[in-house]
Amino acid sequence: RRQIRRAAHRRRFDGSGRSAVARAPTVTGMLTPEIVLPALRGSYGRDYRHEVETATTQRLFPEDAPHGAVALAEHQTDGRGRLGRTWVDEPGSGLLFSVLLRPPQPVARWPEVTLVAARAVQGAIGPGATIKHPNDVLVGGRKVAGILAEASERVVLGIGINVGAVPWEGAGAVERDRLHLLVDVLERL
Repeated sequence: RRQIRRAAHRRRFDGSGRSAVARAPTVTGMLTPEIVLPALRGSYGRDYRHEVETATTQRLFPEDAPHGAVALAEHQTDGRGRLGRTWVDEPGSGLLFSVLLRPPQPVARWPEVTLVAARAVQGAIGPGATIKHPNDVLVGGRKVAGILAEASERVVLGIGINVGAVPWEGAGAVERDRLHLLVDVLERL
């Protein structure tokens, strides 16, 4: 009974502007290069890395990876959020990826990349999605996505979106095909 009550409080968003009670996740399969590369509409993701499981996608890029490279994992074991918080995902149902950027100088403007990414995620999710400054995307007041940018000589932009399943109580999830959502976010970046 307790699990049923918890499930009733978990919310999902289908992109229509309304939310629905969570149900079993819809998984479209692994987002391997053979599936993703033909679907891409822009330049981001043409250099694409895929892992079934990794500690974090932010560490998958070699030093010489090009601007716009994407690393995606079906599950992260050490996902991180802002202020050292942990990012938890439901294996195979979230959209967990990083984008490598080599933005122009000045470095002082690089933090703006987080808000640009939040707007891209918000737009891809659709009506009803809002940004909680500086790096969360909410639907119906519940967190459905988070963005973490880490900078050195380059910026690695980590993006996690709950898709089809709610990984922790109080969170939300979007009901979208993971491939289409990934392509939409990358195109908006």
